[in-house]
Amino acid sequence: MDVPSIYNEAPIATSPNTALVTIASSREVAEAQSAIVVAKRFPRNEIDALDKIKNACQRPSLADSAMYSYARGGSDITGPSIRLAETMIRLWGNASYGIREIERRNGESVIEAFAMDLETNVRQVKVFTVRHERHTKKGKYTLEDPRDIYEAVANQGARRLRACILGIIPGDITEEAVSECEKTLKAKADTSPEALKKLVEAFTAFKVTKEQIEKRIQRRLDSITAAQLIQLRKIYNSLKDGMSGPSDWFEVAPIVTEEKANPTDSLKEKLRKGKDDKQAEEIQARFECVNGGFVTCEICDTCKDKADKNGDECPAYKANKQNPS
Repeated sequence: MDVPSIYNEAPIATSPNTALVTIASSREVAEAQSAIVVAKRFPRNEIDALDKIKNACQRPSLADSAMYSYARGGSDITGPSIRLAETMIRLWGNASYGIREIERRNGESVIEAFAMDLETNVRQVKVFTVRHERHTKKGKYTLEDPRDIYEAVANQGARRLRACILGIIPGDITEEAVSECEKTLKAKADTSPEALKKLVEAFTAFKVTKEQIEKRIQRRLDSITAAQLIQLRKIYNSLKDGMSGPSDWFEVAPIVTEEKANPTDSLKEKLRKGKDDKQAEEIQARFECVNGGFVTCEICDTCKDKADKNGDECPAYKANKQNPS
């Protein structure tokens, strides 16, 4: 029996790049499936996971960076930072999360932030675009250095990743973690001079002065309360994560510009100076009179007493003749 010619044709050749993509995709599918199988086989103990999260929130180093704050609509909004979110999902267990660059072209990157609960198959994904630009007060400029591009992508990706993580972790777990961090901060609030000095130095990186901090808390820095110190730490975390700017929290001193000199005022100043110089010359041209006081040449010319009682010539008259005004 003859086999149709279609079966005798050589298989369609595939490019090396297509083969690599196929292999990578198959590997990712296999890894995801194996992670789900392991998660189903060894499910998390939610009570133990919550205890681990609360114990981690008792560490002062984590509590310091666990909360952020930003202003919106005239009120302050606070929430867990990316550092606390990463700690919670790591201790919650059986979850996958991360940030990856899907595509880069025409001065922008397409980024995907994701978080997935492997036990429940609940998945949060956010795809967004990051332009390779940096905005400053002087305007915007294009990023060329790969490190600058990476930092811009990581900064924007961290915000979306936090939202993804908080989307798969139960809300009551997050509230417990935030409450525990608040307790730690209140118990460990260090208001010593050394700690306050470090606080001021940290804000200096954002061009915030000690005077601006004192104006916000309405008291001297050395009399700051624990609650105010906690709020300042939240503000600092917000500035560091790029959630807000210094002008959102602190009163910026107005820029004092040097006023241009008025030509009329300059002329008046010169005339006044000339008048003062003339008066000074007149004072220097006066000499002591034998009858008392100081006189000038004009007075000496009309004076009848041009000699003293001994018949000698008047010293003032003699001096005025030698140095006429």
